[in-house]
Amino acid sequence: MPRPINFCSGPAALPVPVLQRMQTELADFAGSGISVMEHSHRDARIVSLFEETESLLKSLLGIGSEYRALFLPGGATLQFAQLPMNLLRAGACGAYLTTGAWSEKAIKECQRYGDAVEVASSKASSYTEIPPRSDWRIPDSACYFHLCTNETIHGVEWFGSLADIEIPVVADMSSHLLSRQMPMQEFSLVYAGAQKNLGTAGVTIVLIRDDLAIEPQASTPSLLNYTNQMANDSMVNTPPVFPVWVLKLVLEWVRDSGGVSAMESRNQRKAEMLYAAIDQSSLYQNPVATSARSWMNVPFVLHDAKRDVAFLSQAEALGLLNLKGHRSVGGMRASIYNAISEDDVQMLIDFMREFERTSA
Repeated sequence: MPRPINFCSGPAALPVPVLQRMQTELADFAGSGISVMEHSHRDARIVSLFEETESLLKSLLGIGSEYRALFLPGGATLQFAQLPMNLLRAGACGAYLTTGAWSEKAIKECQRYGDAVEVASSKASSYTEIPPRSDWRIPDSACYFHLCTNETIHGVEWFGSLADIEIPVVADMSSHLLSRQMPMQEFSLVYAGAQKNLGTAGVTIVLIRDDLAIEPQASTPSLLNYTNQMANDSMVNTPPVFPVWVLKLVLEWVRDSGGVSAMESRNQRKAEMLYAAIDQSSLYQNPVATSARSWMNVPFVLHDAKRDVAFLSQAEALGLLNLKGHRSVGGMRASIYNAISEDDVQMLIDFMREFERTSA
């Protein structure tokens, strides 16, 4: 039986060559005779693993020594709290753009640690668009501006520029980091959970510019102190070594596949193929404004919701997995991350067309 295609929003599909390397190298890391999971994080091999992973990640993103990369536990959700703990100063506020469920969670978590201001929201449209830049109202008291550049649940993605914002810009890029070339120099801090395009759950990437003012609140635990983690190269305590190893293997696969520019070209073609199939159909509909359609997460609904169960059942029988939409929005969702090929997307399109033809 052919390998199933995993359209899950996360943990997401991993490139097959990476899985094969994991299988081959798992029991013997770097010629040591034992697995990567058995090494002390103080071992020179693990220290080199972290250094090489940081260097490769920054190279793929086109950034240099002006940024540090941290590899931290807790998922991107922990960053909703860790961010204000480290950046939110007394008398200042965090400014948040609300474009979906993850933006909502981020601002609510910030409010536990100080003042958080919503600069604009697309909630009135059920998060099917991104508020136009002209509608954003960033307070003078804001010490940073936060946005989620790709919302996995609602399928909206930010494609604009933030160069005109004069305070530090912070972005949750969990679901599309390395999927296309981004203007990284516009961001002072970027965080991303690995289990979308970057590897497996258990490690969160945090990129921090060296000119970002970090003033941790007094109650911030040492493990959550960015400055402390930078001083200790992400090793204040035993770090998530295994997910970092998987991350490095994925980064090498991206590099060997042509880098981020090659990922971008392929991802744009995949998204255009799938959106065209939806738009040309009389059964399927994507609710997102064309200008904000995510390349990574494509939600769609069937005009007749009674056919949802049959759609999912038949898809799974063909090895097209995890197409059910998030419980908060319903419908379907195809997450077409870097590891999903154009052929994979075409197989989904072929099934959708056949289901529409035969299930009326």
